[in-house]
Amino acid sequence: MNETTAPVMPAVGDPAPDFSLPDDTGAIRNLADARGHWLVLFFYPKDDTSGCTTEACEFRDALADFSHHDAEVWGISKLDSESKARFKEKFALTFPLLADEDHAISRAYGTWVPKVQYGKTTMGVKRSTFLVDPEGRIAHVWPTVTPEGHAAQVHAELERAQAVAGT
Repeated sequence: MNETTAPVMPAVGDPAPDFSLPDDTGAIRNLADARGHWLVLFFYPKDDTSGCTTEACEFRDALADFSHHDAEVWGISKLDSESKARFKEKFALTFPLLADEDHAISRAYGTWVPKVQYGKTTMGVKRSTFLVDPEGRIAHVWPTVTPEGHAAQVHAELERAQAVAGT
């Protein structure tokens, strides 16, 4: 997909687009590694910015609740592993942050979009979240996210999805 094509997010029931990305330690994380567990993938624009910090810290603070429901949380954005490591250390984040430097995964998930700021259009990551079920299918999509309160929304949907699935 080129950058002039409208992004398309995977829909509920679709297989989650596969990926292999380096995390904040440089280790490679594969979507397949999460099979058998629920997975929250949250795409955020940039490490250590106000909205991204709010969102990441809320997921950090709720991580025990997600773990209790057999769910992992992974953050994905465009900066490199070193930036992710600094962000993770600064805010004591306790889940993996993945580096999508070439934007390939953001494109696959429909989150690499044109953004207009001060009259100038550039490409960037749209804050979006995907709940992936244990079989690797999209269980829920938040195409546009407000950082405040988002982790609680995701947790509530996880509980609902698990109740429906009987897990």
